[in-house]
Amino acid sequence: MKRRSRLFALAEYLRGRRTGVTAAELATRFDVTLRTIYRDLDALRDAALPVRADRGRGGGYALDRGYTLPPINLTPREAAVMIALGRLATELRLLPFVDTLQSGLDKVRGALSTSAQRELLTLLEGLEHTGVPSAPVAPAVRRAVETAWFEGRPLRIHYHGASGEVTVRTVRVTGVVLERSLTLLNCDDLGKQARRQFRMDRIERADLVAGPG
Repeated sequence: MKRRSRLFALAEYLRGRRTGVTAAELATRFDVTLRTIYRDLDALRDAALPVRADRGRGGGYALDRGYTLPPINLTPREAAVMIALGRLATELRLLPFVDTLQSGLDKVRGALSTSAQRELLTLLEGLEHTGVPSAPVAPAVRRAVETAWFEGRPLRIHYHGASGEVTVRTVRVTGVVLERSLTLLNCDDLGKQARRQFRMDRIERADLVAGPG
């Protein structure tokens, strides 16, 4: 299991338990070493997940149940409008985080009854939005940037500069600027210890920098 998938599975495993679980039990559950489990738990904490360690009977590592969003009661009309807006944002490439947006929209759509999906979503198909679409970005690049942004991880990019030269840089994304047809990344250039701005459409390749464990 890749580390990213293991971290997600670890968070969900902890969230689903009513009592704590020891590091040794977690290591056995995910077939890794104790050292790797401790690194994974530290990574979850770095990602702002409230992992706590309880002592005594029934103790161990646990995840605060309040880390997920509380239930939200939406009317069918509200849900349908959110789905329509998300669809337009995706089609017009108004933001780079399409995978996260699509995951959220799928959950909202799943909460609608069959009749509401048929009636409201069909009605909202009549909505049209025209504007200046952003410059296209390769899906693999978009996914890597999205993960790096949300998880605060370094990113190695192959960047096509204005002069035509392709350079390889290791950066950390600190901000995203949506400027008309362009999506710009504010970054710390880790190699040159400087702050730079990069156009997403000029990134030919992007890879998350592997961490330990």
